[in-house]
Amino acid sequence: MAARKEKKQNDLKVLLNYAGSHRKLIFLGLFLSAVAMVLGMVPYICIWLVARDLIAVAPNWTEATGIARYGWMAFGFAFAGIVVYFAALMCTHLAAFRTASNIRKQGMAHLMKAPLGFFDSNASGLLRNRLDGAAAETETLLAHNLADIVGTVAMFIAMLVLMFVFDWRMGAACLLAAVISIASMVTMMGGKNAKLMAEYQAAQDVMSKAGTEYVRGIPVVKVFQQTVYSFKAFKDAIEDYSKKAEQYTDGVCRVPQSVNLTFTEGAFIFLVPVALLLAPAALTAGSFAGFVTNFAFYAVFSAIISTALAKIMFAASGMMLASTALGRINEVMSAPTLKIADHPETPRDNSVEFQDVSFTYDGAELPALDHISFRVEPGQTVALVGPSGGGKTTAASLIPRFWDVTSGTVKVGGVDVRNTDPHVLMDQVAFVFQNNRLFKATILENVRTARPNASREEVARALSAAQCDDIIAKLPHGMDTLIGTEGTYLSGGEQQRIALARAILKDAPIVVLDEATAFADPENEALIQKAFATLTKDRTVIMIAHRLSTIVHADKIIVLDAGQVREEGTHSELLEKNGLYARMWADYQQAVQWRIASAGEVK
Repeated sequence: MAARKEKKQNDLKVLLNYAGSHRKLIFLGLFLSAVAMVLGMVPYICIWLVARDLIAVAPNWTEATGIARYGWMAFGFAFAGIVVYFAALMCTHLAAFRTASNIRKQGMAHLMKAPLGFFDSNASGLLRNRLDGAAAETETLLAHNLADIVGTVAMFIAMLVLMFVFDWRMGAACLLAAVISIASMVTMMGGKNAKLMAEYQAAQDVMSKAGTEYVRGIPVVKVFQQTVYSFKAFKDAIEDYSKKAEQYTDGVCRVPQSVNLTFTEGAFIFLVPVALLLAPAALTAGSFAGFVTNFAFYAVFSAIISTALAKIMFAASGMMLASTALGRINEVMSAPTLKIADHPETPRDNSVEFQDVSFTYDGAELPALDHISFRVEPGQTVALVGPSGGGKTTAASLIPRFWDVTSGTVKVGGVDVRNTDPHVLMDQVAFVFQNNRLFKATILENVRTARPNASREEVARALSAAQCDDIIAKLPHGMDTLIGTEGTYLSGGEQQRIALARAILKDAPIVVLDEATAFADPENEALIQKAFATLTKDRTVIMIAHRLSTIVHADKIIVLDAGQVREEGTHSELLEKNGLYARMWADYQQAVQWRIASAGEVK
């Protein structure tokens, strides 16, 4: 119990830290909420005063001269309570919006420092749900729940005072309903049930991630006429989320919530037996009028118990949601970040060197790279080839620090990439991947992402060098055509040429090509190869290719298998060795010559 209390305090402390200078508004809002709740209690006292005066002069009701005054007092305090509560919510909402904004900004700032490889294993939908969705959930806590908690605590203190001022026995009877309600809420939200709520939120995260992947795969579903059940991960995520939701609502909340609502909405049932026991003594003592007055007060007063307890329940639920939300935010904030050297060094040339490099992905048992070493001289074109899973893409991703090596050293220009300023390093390297993505923006804006301050003329030259003239010519607005909207879509090969224009505009001295022609048709592949001539001229090039014909003229070919360098040399040298590369070349030649035999033809 103490641990949970400490965790809640820590959660609030974290939120207040995110609030920054707006935390003063939070405290002001909480104070005003407490004042508003106390002001809201005064009308009930006025009702008691009206009942007291009427009973005292019954049946001569006209002698009760203070009724109008009490009525105006009740109206004035009720109106003041509404105004003060409105001011309280204004303060808490302003602070909540700023806090959520700060969470999003700090989260994005932190993700900007994460290695690019982090985003390969963390889907954008999951990160968005963790950061944006979780930040929104904290708004409810700060804007409403905390104010309601503080206000309700102030109300309960005032209630306790009032309950025991007039008749402590009737007050204790009303309080019994509150005790049962709080016990029910603790049963729902305490102990192992808090863990179940966390599991429910985790299931929601998984479903969000699976849903994003499913939406991205809809074209495949349509092409092959499949159903949602072909996406087993999405189906399982939905079923797991449904199961967790049902467990919490039906297995945990049903009975305690039924008890809670029964006794809080019917708090009056505890008051009646006590009144029946006290009535005879009041008649004997001649104070029956006062007894009736007190009973009327408690009968009216018991009605607000359910309202106060409902606020506590929703506020407690908000605390739980905010706690799990902060847990998801912390997962984003705990993402690894690239360490920046205190005294960064500048690369001296365009060479790339791996010195005894090993790298293992998080959670993997075997290393993706195992003590590999090779060097790429400035201006050389080096190809990385080998069986799938051999470590080619992993090796290329270590050059721009998509990940940091587990051991060994990757050098660019003779400088360890970990000792180079990340911005300087990224300026040194241009990338063209097999699945380059274009933004839903104009072609001009897409190409300019490589160099935002580039002029239209420079972008046009880059597009021309990337063999994109035919693409621009057929589009309705040329470079200013929006991609992906209003029916303007590009083929995979065309998108790859736009991505090449982006790399050409960047004008980086080192170029990494990862299966850049993998999804291109023969016509687009021919144009892409022409664009390569411009992109790779006088630059250091690291190519990853499965089409071995594209790397025959490379200055050096490095064969990677199972994370190790198996062979190294030129095309002719490797064929003479008659090793792994020679076998790959023979298989490639056979695959190129393979064709489907026509009917009646002997194969």
